Amino acid sequence: MAHDFIVPTVDITPYVAGGTAVEKAAVAAALDAACRSVGFIQIIGHGVPAAAISGLAGAMDDFFALSLEEKKRFVLPPSKNRGYSPPKSESLSYSIGVDSVTRMNDFFEAFNVGASAADYPGSDLSTDDYATNVWPSDVDGFETRVSVYFDEASRVANTLIRVFEDALGVERGSLDSITDHSIDVMRMNNYALPEGEIELGAELTGMGEHTDFGIVTVLWADQVEGLQVLDSDGVWHDVSPADDAFLINLGDVAARLTNDQWSSTLHRVKPPIVNGTIRRRRSAAFFHDGNADAVVGPLPHFVPEGEEPHYEPVTIKEHIVAKLSGSRAGKKNVSAVREAARVNAAIL
Repeated sequence: MAHDFIVPTVDITPYVAGGTAVEKAAVAAALDAACRSVGFIQIIGHGVPAAAISGLAGAMDDFFALSLEEKKRFVLPPSKNRGYSPPKSESLSYSIGVDSVTRMNDFFEAFNVGASAADYPGSDLSTDDYATNVWPSDVDGFETRVSVYFDEASRVANTLIRVFEDALGVERGSLDSITDHSIDVMRMNNYALPEGEIELGAELTGMGEHTDFGIVTVLWADQVEGLQVLDSDGVWHDVSPADDAFLINLGDVAARLTNDQWSSTLHRVKPPIVNGTIRRRRSAAFFHDGNADAVVGPLPHFVPEGEEPHYEPVTIKEHIVAKLSGSRAGKKNVSAVREAARVNAAIL
């Protein structure tokens, strides 16, 4: 039932600190159950130092405090998926081919960094897929503070891949072929409606309904309301991270690999308005998307004998380009049929 909705909490300490096989099996089973039922999970025991998180938050605060004109110096072409995105320049709902509730672009600003081709020495990778980062050098220590947290989030994501292998019942290391030069991007979000009073004459969207593109997302967020998750009954629920927890959600590639037995989590962000007053909200989403050249489709043991798979094989690059063309270039992604149907059936 909708009113029983909870986001499960999974302690991954055995995978971080060298637990026993029995302890790891229990973690994998708990994660598998959460992925099948909700697709949004809170993880604890991740081992990320508090100093890395506070450093990230401080770097975000320093950058987003700059004037809009200063921040716009770091705008790059949408295809690069790096640098600054101003408020109302994107519409995430277009990434799944549907109009936003308000028919307006989203009220957030963001700064993206990610893995570049140079981060995978010995691989012949295109800078079109693994773009070079741009760093605001006039923000003191920004690159260092963000990079420290990025490396920690990357470690957590790669640890989760090991948990996923055990949960999916595949050989350890078998997912390396789609993750060993992953398109990893971290998006730092600031919900750009100014704090203060607001007239509630219209439905405002902080970030439109969407699914994430890749395998798994590691999300740090303020404990400020606004994030909502769509359940299997088509009802939206508020979600906020517990103390010292990260929110983990599955992306489209995870749904493809499991033929929808693990669901790509539909979510959105509503402006946090309490008694007519907007509160500030920040988040940082680390997207572990997989290798650009990897071809992904349902793993054979997830397709019942005699049935057709839900998805045709596609490269991760092709899938991400279609999604980005929607969110950042305004071209509706007509290939996201299953995701769009879930949104259109939802109870607003």
